Amino acid sequence: MITRLSSGGSYTITTLSSGLKLSRQGARKHLQILADSKIIMMRTRGRNTIVELDRQTLDIGKNFIAKLTLGWEKRLEALKIFVDKK
Repeated sequence: MITRLSSGGSYTITTLSSGLKLSRQGARKHLQILADSKIIMMRTRGRNTIVELDRQTLDIGKNFIAKLTLGWEKRLEALKIFVDKK
């Protein structure tokens, strides 16, 4: 579902769960967890629930992971230098 949402645009729950062997209720539960995590936004339009990816939240997560990655790369490089000196 995230892959489908990442292509941009708005989707209904039915469209997102199509072909995933997941019931509408099962998809709704998964999407609710993502909405609670602020990864997606859900809004009601008539009888449908419209789902969109919250790119701002994903960017925050991406930046956090990038900082962690940089920190680990520095630590691993320091360890490599230390081991090579022995």
